Amino acid sequence: MPNSPLSSTQPGQSSLPGATVKYVIETLSTRIVTQEYATEERLPSERQLAQELGVARNTVREALDQLETRGMIRRRAGAGSFVTYNPDGNGAALSPVASETGPLQLQVMRGILEPEMVRLAIVNMSPRQIEALSTVLSRMEGVQADASAFMRLEEEFHRLIAEGTGNPLLVACYNLVLDARRQAFRSAMYRRHMTPARIEIYQRGYNGLFNAIAARDIEEASEFMKLALIEDQRLLLQED
Repeated sequence: MPNSPLSSTQPGQSSLPGATVKYVIETLSTRIVTQEYATEERLPSERQLAQELGVARNTVREALDQLETRGMIRRRAGAGSFVTYNPDGNGAALSPVASETGPLQLQVMRGILEPEMVRLAIVNMSPRQIEALSTVLSRMEGVQADASAFMRLEEEFHRLIAEGTGNPLLVACYNLVLDARRQAFRSAMYRRHMTPARIEIYQRGYNGLFNAIAARDIEEASEFMKLALIEDQRLLLQED
């Protein structure tokens, strides 16, 4: 496959992670979000991760740099890498912009970004990225009543779609959206409304979305994304 113009960098610009680095990022971020690696837990060493994932140590190091930039881990000299991702959020947004974003403003931005995001992801996602999405979906389907766990996995599912676009600017913008989604109002909404029956409905929706992505069906995937936005909007209106 020919290199994308985005893969070349100019002085002063950050490079877009390569496919192998993305694979490591996706694997580790999924483990962190699903709490396979818990908050404050020390990650395996770079050498151990490189052996386990079948990649070079410098690839692991670059992936860890990216995860630290996202605020998911903290690297301590001489001690290793530690998980800083907070699955409960505690209502604290990492970004001042996200913390100032209201529920309806969040929905407006999601309506602008998500339909186009899924379209670009379908065009650009590699089989390995689709496989990573499938792994998160399997974990989502295993949730029965834990609304917080489902919300964390839902966030990771959307993050992987954003990264599947291959557009670093879109990923950066959508990271702000994900940050805003972790605010207290949305966590409280989930605790009130995400019953086991509604979780099951969402699981069916995400299964349909994944199948559309895997089939490279842009129209069907966009429709599932729009239906998810409408459902979230309906829940928000119930909060008024």
